[in-house]
Formats: sequence, C-alpha cells, structure tokens
Amino acid sequence: MPLCGRTFEGRMTEGTDPSDASFGSQRLVMHVQSCTATEIRIPFDVGDDRSRTWVLTRTADRLRLKHDHRHADGTPDEITQYGGDAIEPLGELTIDFPADAFTATMLPRAATNIWTIGIEPGRAFTYALRREAEDRRFRVDFDLTRETSRMATPGS
Repeated sequence: MPLCGRTFEGRMTEGTDPSDASFGSQRLVMHVQSCTATEIRIPFDVGDDRSRTWVLTRTADRLRLKHDHRHADGTPDEITQYGGDAIEPLGELTIDFPADAFTATMLPRAATNIWTIGIEPGRAFTYALRREAEDRRFRVDFDLTRETSRMATPGS
C-alpha cells in the first residue's frame, strides 16, 4: 500500500454532536503504521490522545473495519473492537461498513452506525460516521498531498 509508513494531518469537516467541537479543535493525525496482505493498522491521534487505531482486515471477499481502543499502557479499553464488514466487494474507492452484531450488542446506540472510508488516490483519505437513527454525522478529511509528523511541530 503506497500510504504505509506515512503520516497525514486531517481536519474535521462535519460534526453534528456537541462534543465534536472540542474534538475538531485538536490536531487530527493518521499514521498508516503497518500493512500486510491481510491487515492495515492506522493509529488516529486526536491531540495528545493516541488511544485509537483503525484496523482494516481483508476477509475472503470483503474488508472489515474495527476500532481498536487502548489505554496508554497498551491494555484494551472497555469499549473496543467495534465496527463492521464492508457492504461492497473489495476494489471500491469509497466503502461503507455497517455496524456488526458485536457492535450492536456492546453499543446498542451504535447499532445503526455506518462508517465510511474513502480514498482519492494521491489526494485525500476520508473517515466518516453516520448514525441514521439519530441523524448523527461525523467526518474527517486527510490531505494526502502533504506528509506530516505524528509529533506536533512549532507553528503546526
């Protein structure tokens, strides 16, 4: 994967929940950390909080998106491994991941979640969430034309 080992800064472009304002005011960074034939791990930093990692796994004919949340010491958070399987076959540039049964059981409010990953090669990477039952929307767009560092730099 051409993005592996690279880091990009993003910005929140949509957020309908009141808590999104503080989220969007922080530095948002994704680091495409590890890539194998079956798994891509993308830590997603929100300010100094490095507890989130998106995990894309190849199944027989689909992609699976899981959210791996960890404490600073590396132990799993109580709320982790939620997500779902893609509803489109591999090969699409924008893929929806509806919440799976595990997610619905662990987080009943998220049972109608649909996460979206979109890629415009060489231009943009998008991570989005919509929760149809509540008209909830969240979106972060990452600029793939400018690599950055996970560490904040003066003036960034």
